[in-house]
Amino acid sequence: MSSTVTNTLRARSDRFEPEVEPDPAEQRKLRGHLDQIDYVAYAANRAVVGQALASVELRAFERVAIATAHARANWITTVVKMTETGAALSAEQITQVAALRIAFDEMTEAYDAMRRLVERGYMHYQPKP
Repeated sequence: MSSTVTNTLRARSDRFEPEVEPDPAEQRKLRGHLDQIDYVAYAANRAVVGQALASVELRAFERVAIATAHARANWITTVVKMTETGAALSAEQITQVAALRIAFDEMTEAYDAMRRLVERGYMHYQPKP
């Protein structure tokens, strides 16, 4: 089993990948099955997300973007202020900085997730008139 670290997320790959090439007919059949599996996930997301949040307007993206910018500014300005004296940061300060970074990371992930919801058709985007 291998794992890959991407930004703050760890993606694992534990799929068995045989070295023998299946015949083309088997490959097409497998791709068809995988397409069916992917469609089930798509349909589930579209139904659940569509029910929870049927559409989103530009203003919603703007609000999330502003909140994300505030989280980033809060994280960085806190670090700058904490390091003004040149002294090493305490464990409590490091914990505070980590919490602020996590808040920024979560806001960034939420914004990206909203964008993916629109991109994948899970919810409708209503452009600004």
